[in-house]
Formats: sequence, structure tokens, C-alpha cells
Amino acid sequence: MGLQETVLLQLRERILRGDFAPGARLAEQQLAEQIGASRTPVRAALGVLEQEGLVKANETGGYVVRQFTAREVADAIAVRGHLEGMAARLVAEHGLSRQLAMDLQECLAEGDAALAADPLTMEAYARYAAMNDRLHALVLEASGNQALQRAVELNDRLPFAPASAMLPMQGSVTLDRDLMLYAHRQHHMLVDAMRRGEGARAQALAVEHTEVAQANMRMALERRSESERVLPAIRLIVGA
Repeated sequence: MGLQETVLLQLRERILRGDFAPGARLAEQQLAEQIGASRTPVRAALGVLEQEGLVKANETGGYVVRQFTAREVADAIAVRGHLEGMAARLVAEHGLSRQLAMDLQECLAEGDAALAADPLTMEAYARYAAMNDRLHALVLEASGNQALQRAVELNDRLPFAPASAMLPMQGSVTLDRDLMLYAHRQHHMLVDAMRRGEGARAQALAVEHTEVAQANMRMALERRSESERVLPAIRLIVGA
């Protein structure tokens, strides 16, 4: 795992854990000193986190932590599920090319290998995260629907909506690994459905797959501070 990936994982973890209040300014130099890295990988990581919807650029060219209600996050996750469900159905109906089938199988094997680590290490977590991003991107690209791809890109600007943010947060390693094993079993079933041309089943599995992200958010709610009512990176309006 390279330095840039390590910095990204650490910053994402700190934001999701609630180390920074919603609206807090993220200073590159200060973050670099805290992590023990140069400003270059920190700047690159903040750019990725902006794409994931966890931070936003401010008028000075820096970044601040974004603020959303729990309802907005849940809605964004649900929307991604339906969009990816449509993509999976289209892939199943089009049929998998030989190259796509090989690429997806490679992702499944990579995920299996990463989750073989018990307890789950940071390196294994990062390895699984990279595989997860690739698998979701392959399905979306193979759908051939550019409007659908743009809709996913727009929705990904909200926290927890991107595929990368659907991974369980580290904290309770055993629980996180169990949830990731469950999610990866869904990956296997999804690829199998697409390979068999079972469009409706593939669509249903893709929608169901986002329950991992919903469970991730519920766990974050349970871990929140009772006084602050903060979902990591998100100021909650309970019942909103």
C-alpha cells in the first residue's frame, strides 16, 4: 500500500469517526504534520474525499468537512442502489464479454484474498477497498449507459453514497470483517447473476447490496456522541 493510499485511508477514517466537526476547516499543513507525511499526498487525498462527498472546497481553495442530515445520507445510498441495480440488469441483459468476465473474476479473487486476513489489517482493508471500487466501476462502465454513469457521479457527491464509502468503518474489527465478508458474498452472487444473464436477479442483488452502507450508517449512529448527535462528518437532524 503506497503512501497516498495510506494517507487517504487515515483521513477518511478520521472524518467518518467524527474527529472533525461538520464545517471544520482542514488545513493541509496541519494534517500533514499530524499524519507524518508531506502536503502532496494530503492534497491528493482531500481531492478524493471531495469526490466522495465527505469534504467540499471553500472560497480560499481549501477544504471543509461537509454537513448533511441522516435522512439525506440514507436517501443517497438508496438512490445509488437503484442506479447500480439498473446497471447490473443492463450488464446481465447485454451479456458479459470474455474480458469483463475475467476482470470481475479477478476482483472476486482479490476480495477473497484480502478478507482471508483475520484479524483484518489496514493493508488488507486497503486491498479490499481498491477491489471494491474496481468491481463497482466495471459494472457501471459495462452498462454502456452514459446518462446512468453521470447520475451515479452526481449522487456520489454525498457522503456514504460512493462505493468506497460503503465499506464498514474500522473500529470494531471483528464486526467490520463480518460485514465485509457478507458484502463480498453478495459480490459473488451478483457476478454469478450477471454471468447467467439473470437481469432481474442481478438488479435485486445490487439494490440489496447497498444495505451494507445503510448498516454502516446505523452503526455510526450508534457510536455517535449522545451530546453532539454527530454521525461522523454529518450533523444529524434526528427524524429528518
